[in-house]
Amino acid sequence: MSSQELPAPVAEVKPEAPVLVPTDATRTRAAGRGGLAIAGAKVSFILFGFAQQLLLPRLLGVDGYGEVSRVLAIVGVVNNVVVATSIQGVSRAVSSVPEDRADEAFARTLRVHAVIAIVLSLLFALLAGTVASAVGAAHVAAPLRIAGAVVLLYGVYAPLIGALNGRRRFGTQAALDTGYGAVRLLAMAGGAWLFGVSGAVIGFVAAAAAIVPIAATRSGLGRAGTAGPSVGSYLGFLGPLAIGQVCLNLLMQTDFFLLSRFLGDAAAASGQLPAAADRMVGVYRGVQLFAFLPYQMLMSITFVLFPMLARAHAEGDRPAVGRYTAMGVRIALITTGLMCGTVAALAPHVLRFAFPVEMADNGGAALRILALGMGAFSMLGIVSSALTSLARERASALLTAITVVAIAAGCFALVPRAAFGPDMLVSSATATSLALLLAAIIGAVLLRGVAGAFVSPLTLVRVGVAMAATVAVGTRVPWLGKLAVLVEVVGVALVYLGVLVVSGEIGRKDLATVRAGLGRRA
Repeated sequence: MSSQELPAPVAEVKPEAPVLVPTDATRTRAAGRGGLAIAGAKVSFILFGFAQQLLLPRLLGVDGYGEVSRVLAIVGVVNNVVVATSIQGVSRAVSSVPEDRADEAFARTLRVHAVIAIVLSLLFALLAGTVASAVGAAHVAAPLRIAGAVVLLYGVYAPLIGALNGRRRFGTQAALDTGYGAVRLLAMAGGAWLFGVSGAVIGFVAAAAAIVPIAATRSGLGRAGTAGPSVGSYLGFLGPLAIGQVCLNLLMQTDFFLLSRFLGDAAAASGQLPAAADRMVGVYRGVQLFAFLPYQMLMSITFVLFPMLARAHAEGDRPAVGRYTAMGVRIALITTGLMCGTVAALAPHVLRFAFPVEMADNGGAALRILALGMGAFSMLGIVSSALTSLARERASALLTAITVVAIAAGCFALVPRAAFGPDMLVSSATATSLALLLAAIIGAVLLRGVAGAFVSPLTLVRVGVAMAATVAVGTRVPWLGKLAVLVEVVGVALVYLGVLVVSGEIGRKDLATVRAGLGRRA
């Protein structure tokens, strides 16, 4: 972490009350604890998601896992866009008005999101068959229609979370996310065990339906008033943000959707059943599960960084914008390097640890490549969120749109030429990783120009060297059994951290900042 402190916004002072000026230590503890709460919730959510992904192949088989993965990938693009735009939009509206009028801003924006949720869920259900055929999986149309209910429920849940985020009630936000992760795991696993693929999707719907009223009791529904943006101005903000988020999520899934299509075509051309393509799709989903780890973890940084950057930008505090940007990017870069380097180093082993041997044998090489590519994607996600918070939504959207086109072009050029099976997975991972690396570099240049700050070149070099050393060591580690993988993960992670310590990138100031965030003496 950076040695710079992360001040939280000053709390509202009621009339005739003495003015209390927070000390730097108080500000650091408030922001640090908020970040830790959300990071902890994100870890829990990821762990629940991992458990879900570990159970589904065993409950449904690898081909059934591939089938449900197609459904979840399609609905995930819509849900992720809804969640990201709702949280960022409502958070910005709530945090940009006086605290005593935050409920008014929340109520106005919540009404907008409720209408959007209804329209999107209806369109999703109507177009389910067309979309399923487009990705070479017409047989998933029925469960895909069921998933339309999740779009409606997420469209209501996300604004409630956005209101909590804008009020900096990070602990409540974290508790809801953690609870929902547990409920979704149980509901989907139970549904899959009882009714197969459709049962897993029904469990998803049931979990979403359970969390919405609980979240409403914590956030409230706001109150009538005139504070906050008008409908027109709010939609003007959400539009470019939604376009950017669509492109950002397509960055996560364009390779998956195109690979799904190419695998379906190749299986049909060779006279194989759709289940053969489903099995390869299931393998690639397992690869993505580990490759996405950095991005999922780093979203906790954006939840804390976004409202603070937005506040500093609204107040015209240019130095604060630069400090927050540099600090956030540095934290993200070091964390990304640790996770990506470790996963890439032990790619075949981590797949074999989590999934049936068939998935490890067919997906190890693809994971090694995609893990590094998703590191670039993680940084691109941080850059995009920072640009959005600094009122550069259009630049963020344009960058991600161009990257989606680059991924698609690379997949069209490489994947169909590969032989059916693991070679197609490797080609897809390669095309995706190259496009994401280029996009991350362009995004870094854009953010530096807007914020006036980025991470230092020396930090980039040190992290790059540490990742290279980690991968070099990890690729020479033999398979010694599932229990040994846990020890191997710790070992290669220590290699990464050791290089950063020896090179001077991580030192005592970072430890002092962590302790300050925990509220302890440095």
